[in-house]
Amino acid sequence: MPTLRDPLWNNIRIEGAYLRLLDTPAFQRLRYVRQLGLAHLVYPGATHSRFEHALGAYHLAQETVRLLREAGGEGFRDLDGRIVVAAALLHDIGHYPFSHALEELGVPHHETVAGPLIAEGAVAEILRSEFSADAPERVLALVRAESREPLAGLISGSIDLDKIDYLKRDAMNCGVSYGEVDVDRLRHALVLVADPATGRHSVGLRERGLSALESLLFAKYQMYRNVYWHHAVRSATAMYKRLVEDALLDASLDASRLATFTDEGLLHALERPGRPLLAAIRERRLYKRALETPAFALAEYDLEWLADDRPRIRRAEDALAAKLGLRPGELLLDFPRKERMLGLDLPLLAKDGSVHRLTDAGLAGTLNLPILGEQLYQSARWLRVFTAERKSVALSDVLAVLEA
Repeated sequence: MPTLRDPLWNNIRIEGAYLRLLDTPAFQRLRYVRQLGLAHLVYPGATHSRFEHALGAYHLAQETVRLLREAGGEGFRDLDGRIVVAAALLHDIGHYPFSHALEELGVPHHETVAGPLIAEGAVAEILRSEFSADAPERVLALVRAESREPLAGLISGSIDLDKIDYLKRDAMNCGVSYGEVDVDRLRHALVLVADPATGRHSVGLRERGLSALESLLFAKYQMYRNVYWHHAVRSATAMYKRLVEDALLDASLDASRLATFTDEGLLHALERPGRPLLAAIRERRLYKRALETPAFALAEYDLEWLADDRPRIRRAEDALAAKLGLRPGELLLDFPRKERMLGLDLPLLAKDGSVHRLTDAGLAGTLNLPILGEQLYQSARWLRVFTAERKSVALSDVLAVLEA
C-alpha cells in the first residue's frame, strides 16, 4: 500500500480502493481549496488544503474502525466500517472555494453539492465496484448526516473524526496551541453500544473518555474565538462574500459553477474592471473595525438574520455606508452564524455497564455543559462593522438601521 507523509499524523497508508477514490478529478480539486479560506491573510501558515484534511479524516477513520473491529462485540460489520472510511475520505468533496463563506450567501450547502459527485460518475463507479451496489447512497447519507448506520457517529456527531482532524490540523498550521485534543484516549474510549430505548447500535463513549471529550469541546471553542472568528479573518471573509455576491447579482458568475472552482480559479473568474474588493483581498488591504460588540450585549435584539438574509444585509450595509459618507460595498456587517459550541448527544457507557444519554442537558458529576456552552458562545461571537476607511460608528446608529 502507498504511504503518504502527513505533517500531523505522520505516515498514512492508503489502500487500493481508497487510492482510486483519491485519484478522481473531483477529489484532486481539493488540493487547491484551502481548508481555512482567507485565514492565511492573518495566519501565514494556514495554507493547508481540504485534500490534506480529508486524508487526515480518512486516517482517523481507518484507525478507529480498526479499534472497534478488534474490540469485537455486537453491532460491528466489516462492510459498514469500510463504507464509513470511504465517507470520511469523501466528506468534503463538494466544498466551495475558500471554506464555508459562500454557504452564507444562500447557495446550496456543500453536503448537497456532494450528491452528484458521490452518486454519479467516477466516484460512484468505484464505490459500487469496490464496496457494494448501494455504497454511493450509503456514503452520501453518512456525509449528509442522514444515516442511521451504527458507525454514523464517526462521520457526523459530537465526536466525529472530521472535527478531531480539523481542530488539530488548523491549530498546527496556524501556529497556535488552542487545538489540543487527547486524541488517543478519546478514540480508545469509543465503543459500539445499544441504545436502551431503541435497541439500535451506535457509537458511544466509555465513561473514562469524558475528560478527553472535554478537551475536544474546549479546543473547538478556543479555535473559534482565536482563529475562525478572529476579527481580521472575519473582515476578509465579509469582503470575499460581498465580492462574490456582486458577481452573482450582475450575472458575471454562475452560481451552479461555484463548486467546480479552486480558490485561485474563482478569483481569476472574478477579475473584472471596477471590482476594488478583489484587489483589496489580493493585496491584503482589509477593512477596519468601525464597531464591535459581543453577542451577550445584544441578547435583547433579534439579529440572527444577519447570518444569512443577504438582501436585508446589503440594504443595511448600504444604508449605514451612506450615513458615513461611504460608497456601497465600503461598509460590511458581520455576525457569524450561531454554532452549537458544545453540542452533545451520544450514548455514554458507565463503569457499571449501564448506558446513559449524554446531551446538552449534562450529566451528574460532569461540567454543566448547557450553561458553559452558552457562556463560551456569547464570548466568542461578535457583531462587527467593517469599513474601507478607518471610521467609527455608534452602536445605537447601527441598531437603528438594523431594526428599521
